[in-house]
Amino acid sequence: MIDSHTHAWGYPSPDRPWTTGALIDRIDAFDVHTAYTSRRLLADMDAAGVDEAVVVGYPITDWTANDYTVACAAEHDRLHGVVMLDPFADDAAETLREAMAADGVLGFRLGAACPRDAMWERFDPSVTWLRDAIEETAFWDAARETDAYVQILAHEDQLDQALDLVETYPDLRYAFDHFAHAPPDVPPAEGPFAAFADLAAYDTVAVKVSEVVHRSDAGYPYTDMHEHVRWLLDAFGRERVIWGSDYPNVSDEATYENAVSWLAHVETLSRADREWLTERAFRRHVDP
Repeated sequence: MIDSHTHAWGYPSPDRPWTTGALIDRIDAFDVHTAYTSRRLLADMDAAGVDEAVVVGYPITDWTANDYTVACAAEHDRLHGVVMLDPFADDAAETLREAMAADGVLGFRLGAACPRDAMWERFDPSVTWLRDAIEETAFWDAARETDAYVQILAHEDQLDQALDLVETYPDLRYAFDHFAHAPPDVPPAEGPFAAFADLAAYDTVAVKVSEVVHRSDAGYPYTDMHEHVRWLLDAFGRERVIWGSDYPNVSDEATYENAVSWLAHVETLSRADREWLTERAFRRHVDP
């Protein structure tokens, strides 16, 4: 199994102080140690039977400080890294090249659901900077040059912006996180979530069934989101639907075992389907 979406972070230091108040407040509710290090993540993976994981940059420090994420991937063969980058920065292209040169780094994540001036502090589905980022051609040229995997957190109301990006740079590999923050009470084919059908037309686009714990209102095994899973499988095929836990972000409401095992309760999924969702689709799409 490969968990496509985890987080890890170290202790604060004078060089890397914790600065993002929203996250500092939130980790007090997590059912993990305050500093959730790579070794703690690996221990939880072992207990849940997870072989490999992707450590996505955790912006408890300055959100573009990727030192810890890069170190996780470099120090542990079982861990891969996805860094956080500002595509509008003057040195964005060079920063991306440097990150992609590090062992185990697969690509970068864009928080399209966050305001640019409050990145990873709050969500606002009305922001439109992802469309503006399309014009940062030097950055996207570097992404193509380094074969970077592009991971995006966009709200379902922002999928039109995401489609513009994919149409402009269709040769990059994309994955969209967390059900695009879709609510469980709207059938997937009847709301803005249905725009994923347009993205599914591009073979380079995958979608992640991640953070289900926080998307669901039903509790384990999160049955009110199962129809979304089935709809995505119909739209993308099992080769481009990827599971991720978002642990320990979901540890305020679930154990890691819960975040791993819920797919076994989705009716109509075969054993082969679950193998694709929990490993094969990610390997095919990203090839870590």
